[in-house]
Amino acid sequence: MLPIALTIAGSDSGGGAGLQADLKTFAALRVHGTTAVTCLTAQNPRRVSAIQAARSTMVRAQIEAVFEELRPAAVKTGMLFDAAIIREVARFFRELSGPKPPLIVDPVMIATSGASLLKPAAIRALQAELLPLATLVTPNLDEAAVLVGRKLESVEDLRFAARAIHQKFQCAALVKGGHLRGLREAVDVFFDGGTELLLSAPFVRGISTHGTGCTYSAAITAYCARGRTLSQAVPLAKKFITRAITHSVRAGGYSVLNPFA
Repeated sequence: MLPIALTIAGSDSGGGAGLQADLKTFAALRVHGTTAVTCLTAQNPRRVSAIQAARSTMVRAQIEAVFEELRPAAVKTGMLFDAAIIREVARFFRELSGPKPPLIVDPVMIATSGASLLKPAAIRALQAELLPLATLVTPNLDEAAVLVGRKLESVEDLRFAARAIHQKFQCAALVKGGHLRGLREAVDVFFDGGTELLLSAPFVRGISTHGTGCTYSAAITAYCARGRTLSQAVPLAKKFITRAITHSVRAGGYSVLNPFA
């Protein structure tokens, strides 16, 4: 009997990120993956050429259908695209009866390139409505800076941000510092109000991959679905994403993560 996880995210036609990355990660960790598609993207490793969002009511209908017969043991959100979808997802979890599964929010606000992926109204909705319902939020360096309102430039800044996010939204935080300059290791900081974890792994040089944030948060979700506590799931997921990068493979001339390593 496989545990079930749900990803509420966008589709990446290139297969490197989004719900495609989530489903591969769930499968690698022996979790049955279910989906609620928030938007379609026409993209490949070089560019995104078109995006079409689902109606917020359709996103809600997908989530309801999954919970009706395949109630997930853990849920993650990825690209939610706009304020209407964010509000609908938050409304579902506020109204959900019975025990609520862990909700892992990958905020998907700012891309690795620095490009903004959410409009200001959607960022406000994310902070006001969804993050207070989250079990864990997993911002990258730029996203954490938006959430705490200041630039982050050191490991101590990551520690500050994790604690500030926890205090502000009352959820655990995993602040990912992979883009900090001057470090020899990729350092992340986890804080849940009681436990602080400093997670580090050597940088894998010469490899540029797409979808690491999606895969990392999906791995946390899968481990939670398998019954691990959050403080157990996060270090396991750090090891998982490090292996997926280290053992990345080539597809069509591009490096792609290997969650089955």
